[in-house]
Amino acid sequence: MKNEDFFFVSSRMIDIQLQMAERAIELLVLPDDTPCYILDIGCGSGLSGEALTEGGHYWAGIDISPHMLSVAQEREVEGDLLLSDMGEGLGFRPGTFDGAISISALQWLCNADCKDHNPVKRLYTFFTSLYACLTRGARAVFQFYPENPAQMELITQQAMKAGFTGGILVDYPNSTKAKKMYLCLFTGGAPPALPKALGTAEYIDNDKVSFVEARNQLRRKGKEKVPMKSREWIIAKKERKRRQGKHVRPDTKYTGRKRRQGF
Repeated sequence: MKNEDFFFVSSRMIDIQLQMAERAIELLVLPDDTPCYILDIGCGSGLSGEALTEGGHYWAGIDISPHMLSVAQEREVEGDLLLSDMGEGLGFRPGTFDGAISISALQWLCNADCKDHNPVKRLYTFFTSLYACLTRGARAVFQFYPENPAQMELITQQAMKAGFTGGILVDYPNSTKAKKMYLCLFTGGAPPALPKALGTAEYIDNDKVSFVEARNQLRRKGKEKVPMKSREWIIAKKERKRRQGKHVRPDTKYTGRKRRQGF
């Protein structure tokens, strides 16, 4: 089984991916009542994009893997998908996106997969083009796995050189399994303070349900997972497309009804 396939079919990896995507979206501090246009960098099969869609936002995703993008198309995700190597820069117009997220992808720019790949140049090219395509005051949040402190320093150094401000946030720093690192970058104006990390002394309280547990409880209570291709799933998808201004056929009693098998 390919590494790409493992990340798609493993239910545990899917759950972890969704949790990290939801945390990254939370760190973007997007307005509650306004849909935003977000860039998903290294979008893979579109799991992070689904979290954006559920939050009422629009998104575009880029990935270097044709296989993963084809999986995203098969899953009928809502975002626009583009085949692109982020190390070669992002070819979007200035100010296109209101924010950007990336899950488990940024560290790959530190590798020299070809003899003409220079990690320093590729990181700087990426961050410079990302800075240009974000609106002023926008944020970009990267969940990543640096191999060592030197790699972390290289990434943050090139981001700051490209014009970003911000820093690294570490959730659950004392846990081997739950520890997650997020690079939070800001564009333009006075840099805001970094958000508070989860799992630190400020958040530990044995008499209360943790923030993450409370959020998960509300999510489970508010809505159950709707089976794909069911009537409810189809109606919800059509309603999202209507909100995007797309032409959608009206709902009828036949919407979502299974067709009879042919002779």
